[in-house]
Formats: sequence, C-alpha cells, structure tokens
Amino acid sequence: MLDATSFAVEGNYASANEDITVNGLVPIQITHGYSRDHRPDLKQFVLNLVCWSDGDVPGFLEVADGNQADKARFAALMQSFRQQWQFDGLYVADSALYSKPNLQKLSGLHWLTRVPLSVKAAAELVRQLPDSALEPTDFEGYRIATVCNCYGDVQQRWFVVESQLRRQSDLKQWAKTLERATKQAQRDLAHLSAQAFACEADAATALQRFEHRLKWHQLEQKTVAIKRHYDAPDRPKPETTPQRVTYHAQATLNLNLEVVAQQEHRAGRFILAMNLLAAENLTATEALQEYKEQQGSERGFRFLKDPLFFTTSVFLKSAERIMALAMIMGLSLMVYNLGQRRLRQALQQAEQTLPNQLGKGTQTPTLRWIFQRFMAVHYVVLNSEPQIVNLDGNRQHILRFLGAPCRRYYLLC
Repeated sequence: MLDATSFAVEGNYASANEDITVNGLVPIQITHGYSRDHRPDLKQFVLNLVCWSDGDVPGFLEVADGNQADKARFAALMQSFRQQWQFDGLYVADSALYSKPNLQKLSGLHWLTRVPLSVKAAAELVRQLPDSALEPTDFEGYRIATVCNCYGDVQQRWFVVESQLRRQSDLKQWAKTLERATKQAQRDLAHLSAQAFACEADAATALQRFEHRLKWHQLEQKTVAIKRHYDAPDRPKPETTPQRVTYHAQATLNLNLEVVAQQEHRAGRFILAMNLLAAENLTATEALQEYKEQQGSERGFRFLKDPLFFTTSVFLKSAERIMALAMIMGLSLMVYNLGQRRLRQALQQAEQTLPNQLGKGTQTPTLRWIFQRFMAVHYVVLNSEPQIVNLDGNRQHILRFLGAPCRRYYLLC
C-alpha cells in the first residue's frame, strides 16, 4: 500500500535555488507545495510511505521535497521498493499512480489503483454504464462490473464499483452544488440582461457565449429586446425619433435535464484498475477488498499527525534534522503497528475479546486505546519494595495477550 502526505513547518529554510550539500549528499527542499494540511501559506516536506497490508506495518519510507508531484514519483518509488524487498505481490496505490507514463514504467509489477475520472474514457464509462451491468458483491451496498481496457498501451481490467453509501453522499453534495450553480447562473443572467449592447448581433453573441459556459443549465426563449432612449422626460409621441437605441439579451434559465440525469447516474461510482488479467488470480470482489485495505497508509499518517503523539510538532532548523526526525517518526509507527498487530493476533488465536470504548468486545482494539487504559498505572517503591499501583484484573487480563516481556515490565513474571 503506497501513499504520501505532507507535513507543514514554520520558519525560513534554504530556497530551492541554493546549492547545499551535506557530506556530499543533497538534503530535501523544505518549500511550498500542495498541502494536505490545508496550509498553503507554510513550507512543508513530504513523506512517502509503503505499508504491508498485514497489520499496516511500514516497509518503506522516503522523505521528499515539499513540492513533490506524486504522479512523477510513485512509479519509481515502487521500483525502489521492489529492489530492496524483492516483493512480487500486489502493489496498491491511489489515483496519483494512474497515468500513461507510470503504467509503462510498472512493467513486471502487479498493481491495483484507482482510475481518476479526469481520464476521458473513465468518465464516459461511469456515465454510460447501465445499472443492469453491475452485479452484487459479498460487500453489502457494493455492486461491480468488469470491463477490459488498454489504457496507455497496457492491458488491464477495470472494475466499475458502485457504493450505495457513497451514492447517497454524492447525491447530497450534488444537490448543494447544483443549488449554488443555479443561484450563480441566475445572477449572471440578470447581469447580462441589464447590459446594453450597440447592436442586436452583439447581444445575441453575448447570450450564446453565456449559454456555452453553463455546465448544468440551458437557456430557453432566447430573444434580444430593443430599448429606445429619449431625451424628453415625458412619454414620447409615436413620431418622435429616439436619441439612441440599445439591445438587451433576454432568456429563461432552466436545468439541462439530460446532463443532470447523467450526473446523478454516475453518483457513487468509481473505477479500479489492475493488470492481473485472469479472474482466477484475483476476482473483482477480491480486488475491491484489496483496495479497501489501502487505508493502511492513511491510518499511519493519522497516527503521525495525531496531536496526542506530538509527532507533527517540527521545531528544527535544518532539512537534515527534519529528515532524521521523519525517520524516527517512521520507526515509531512501525513499533506501534507491530505491537497492535501482535495484540490482535493473540486475541484471534485465543478466541478472546477486549472491551472497546463503548464497552463491547472486539478482537481489533487499537493500541492507542490500550495505552489509555493503562494511564492510571504507576510504579512505586514502598519500604524498598517495588510495586505496581492500580493494576486491576481488567488490566492484567489485557497483559495476557501482550507477551511475557510486557508482563515482566509490570512485575507479573
């Protein structure tokens, strides 16, 4: 699972045009770029992360310039990962990987990624694919259709996925977008109608240009009104010649029902692509499952950016120290996820559960929640005897699944 995120920092750092080397190596550039933290005013650095799907354990970490373009880096990053790990499994990444140059660079690798709907063929497919082509899956609320494709001269399978939950969310957001667009179009049309033109042709041309810019609407009853202007304030007589004549574009604004229906038809749909062509190697439902597990890298980034751990508080003067800190952040994430993975495996093997935040049993507790359960436990020495305070039965039950070294830490072995 491959993904990237950015970390914003405050302060002045060397600009990209300054030639800086440290022991013959060039450090990263702390500079402005696309901010995932929505802080474009701050400089940043980028962290590329590859995690194993088994426990979200990090397997590869790279610190990059703050203005890194994911599309230009992800393919080479996969090749670097393969050289270090000799991994022949399935690589899963987000839509930043999907481009013609990247797909051609991934020769010899098995990959699964999302197809951005900015690709014309993908946009047409989600808009035109009939509902009857979608088949139900083992996942409740999901339907899938499989289509063969040769985008970028690479043979691949496309999976058109429709999610009912996402469809409801998309339609709700679409209704808000359409309402805003309608109000803006009405204001623009009123402004155009009030504008005076010197001739009828100019008014008609302006009306045509306005309609061409409309995305979800269309104009009906298009006319050009003639307005005569007189110097006299009284009502002019029929034979009075006007001092000047102006022309005004007029029309009625309505929804383009065909375009709106197409937009609603594509709601909740997205496309996954992979270059494993045989269904017996990976079915459409299994491909969806693999992609859903791609959130492992995103969960790792949430861990690193959680204020509880203070890992995003970067107060370092040089890019070299920031790179060292990023490495420590990656190691911390690895230790955390390894501990969480071991705990969950022990619970599954023992067929036991631990209470979650709601008091319900679960075999997949987060290690953060376990840490919080032990916050009131203290190590004290009374009469030269070390003791553990507040280690009640519930906490001792948790320690059963964390291994003997952890129990010895709490003086239980």
